[in-house]
Amino acid sequence: MSDAIKHECGIALVRLKKPLQFYKDKYGSAFYGINKMYLLMEKQHNRGQDGAGFASVKFNVAPGTRYVSRVRSNQSQPIQDIFAQINNRLNGVLEQHPDKKDDVAWQEENMPYIGNLFLGHVRYGTFGKNSIESVHPFLRQSNWRHQNLIVAGNFNMTNSKQLLEELIELGQHPKEFTDTVTVMEKIGHFLEDEVAKLYQKAKKKGFTKKNASPYIEENLSLKKILKRSSKNWDGGYAMAGLVGHGDAFVLRDPNGIRPTYFYEDEEVVVVASERPVIQTVFNVKIDDVKELERGHALIIKKSGKTSIKQVLEPKEKKSCSFERIYFSRGSDASIYEERKNLGKLVFPEILKSIDSDISNTVFSYIPNTAETSFYGMTEAAEDLLNQQKTAKILAGGKELSANKVTEILSERPRFEKIAIKDAKLRTFIADDSSRDDLVEHVYDITYGVVKPTDNLVIIDDSIVRGTTLKKSIIRILDRLSPKKIVVVSSAPQIRYPDCYGIDMARIDAFIAFKAAIELLKDTKQEHIIDEVYKKSKAQQTENDTEIVNFVKEIYKPFTAKEISAKIAEMLKTDDIKAEVEVIYQTIEGLHKACPDNLGDWYFTGNYPTPGGMRVVNQAFINFYEGNNKRAY
Repeated sequence: MSDAIKHECGIALVRLKKPLQFYKDKYGSAFYGINKMYLLMEKQHNRGQDGAGFASVKFNVAPGTRYVSRVRSNQSQPIQDIFAQINNRLNGVLEQHPDKKDDVAWQEENMPYIGNLFLGHVRYGTFGKNSIESVHPFLRQSNWRHQNLIVAGNFNMTNSKQLLEELIELGQHPKEFTDTVTVMEKIGHFLEDEVAKLYQKAKKKGFTKKNASPYIEENLSLKKILKRSSKNWDGGYAMAGLVGHGDAFVLRDPNGIRPTYFYEDEEVVVVASERPVIQTVFNVKIDDVKELERGHALIIKKSGKTSIKQVLEPKEKKSCSFERIYFSRGSDASIYEERKNLGKLVFPEILKSIDSDISNTVFSYIPNTAETSFYGMTEAAEDLLNQQKTAKILAGGKELSANKVTEILSERPRFEKIAIKDAKLRTFIADDSSRDDLVEHVYDITYGVVKPTDNLVIIDDSIVRGTTLKKSIIRILDRLSPKKIVVVSSAPQIRYPDCYGIDMARIDAFIAFKAAIELLKDTKQEHIIDEVYKKSKAQQTENDTEIVNFVKEIYKPFTAKEISAKIAEMLKTDDIKAEVEVIYQTIEGLHKACPDNLGDWYFTGNYPTPGGMRVVNQAFINFYEGNNKRAY
C-alpha cells in the first residue's frame, strides 16, 4: 500500500499530414505540432517523471540545414523543462526576426523544433540510472537522411545480453550495454543493410548517387527492417521510431503486453500509450481511437500514407493487467469501469471480515489512485445496506411508525477521507537513520470520525512490499482507536517479479513472498526452499524455452487466505492495538474485472515469454544466495 512502484515510460508521436502553412491558417500557429506534443506528453506524466525527451524531423529543407532537432531533460519537472527550452529558442529567434512572425516558410527553414514529424517520451529511471544519456529519444546519426534513426519506446527486453552478443556477431561495437541502445543499433544495422540493397538496385536502374536518395526513401520497407530487427526480441514493448527523411513506425510486442493507441484523420496521425490522452488532446470520440494489434506495426511513409503491417506472429494476448490497475490514466472509460469493478468484486470478502456490520464500519482509501476502486466498493456497500433496509421494513410490517421508517431509510454507509498524504514531507525524507520516524508522519489523518466500536476499511490499488503499511499507515490508523483495521488490495498478491517494464525486479522484496517463506518455516517445510533452489540452479544453463517456474512450489502448500493472514501478522507490530486483517483481490476477480488484460504473471507466475521464466528463475537464485541485485 502506497509503496513506490515505477513504470518505465510513455510515448507520443505526431505526424502532420498537411503543409505547415495549413496549421498556421487554421489554428493560428505553425507551432501546432509542438503544442500538441506538449499536451500529449503532459497528459501522460503519470507514466514517467524522471526524464522526458522530444525530437522533430523537418521534410522540406535544403542540404546543409539542420532537419533533426532533439531536446532531453532529467530535471525535477522534465516535461516543463524541455518545452521551456523549446519556447525560449523559438521566442529568441522571433525576437531577433520580428518580421518573420507570420512567414511559415522562413520559420520552417530557420527555426529549430518546427517540423512535420514529432516523437516524445516520458520515463522513470530503472537500474538506478537516470542520467541524461539514459533519456529517450535516442539518436543514431548519419550524413544520409535515410540512415538517421530516432528511437523511443515503452519497453523492457529480458534478453538484452543475447541481443548485445548478436550485434557483436554482426561486427558492431556497441558503445554501451542497455536494451535501448541495443534495440536502436539492431534496427539501425538492418536499416543500413536495406538502404545499401536499394542503392544497388537504383544504380542498376541508372540513378546517380544524388538521385538515388528519393528512390531509396520511396521504396524503403520498414516492415522488412522491423521484421529482421525484432526477430529475437523477448519482452514487452511499444517501440517508436523516426527515419531522417520522414518515415515513421510504431511496433507493438506479439503478446500486446505494453499498450499502444493511434488516431488518424486528414490532418494528423497520432500515437500514444494512453487512449484518453488522444481523445482529450484532439477532441475525438472513443471509437475514433484504435488499439494497435499485437505483433503489428503502424507505418507512416513520408508521403503521408499509413498502413498496419504484421511484423511478428501474434501470440496469446497478455496485455498487462497491473498497468490497468495502477499506472494508466483512470479517465479512460474502460479503465474507470474496470477499477470500479475491482472494488465491487473484493467487497464480499470485506463483508465477511466485518461480519456484515456496515453500520459500524468506516470505509476509506489510500492513496488517491485507489479512489476509483473505492467508488466500486462503496456502491457494493450501498447495495447491501439497501437490502438490509428493505428487510427491516418488510419485517416490521404495519407496526413500523413513519419515524422508524425514516430512521431506517436515513442510514448510510460511512465513507470518509481518513488519510491525506503530505507530499512535501515525503520529499524531505532522505536520511535512513531517521526515516522510520519521519515515514510515520507522511500521512495526516482525520480525527473524530472513527469510534472504538468501529471497523476501519482502507482500500488501495495494490500491496507490494508492505513497507509503508508497516512503518506508517497502520500506525497512524491505529491512533484513531478502531476495533479492527481491514487493509484491502484491489489487486491480487504480487508474488513474482515483473520484467516487461514495471520496476519490480526482486522477488525477496514482495511481502507475499516473505509471508510464504515464513509459513514454510512455521510449518517445518524449509526443505521446499532448498529444493526450489536446486531445481532453479540446475536449469540456469538451459535455454529460456526449457525453463520451468519452480518458484510456484513456494506458494503451493498454502491458500491465498493463509498467506494474507501471515501478511497481516507480519505487518502488525506489538504496539498496534487494533486487530489487523489483510484482504487481496482474487485472480478470478481480476480477470472478471479486466477481461481484455489477462497478463497476470506477477500474480500467477505464468509469464507470456520465455525470458520471463529465466528472470523468475534468476530472481529466486539471487534471493537464496543473498545476492542483492536485479534478476535482469
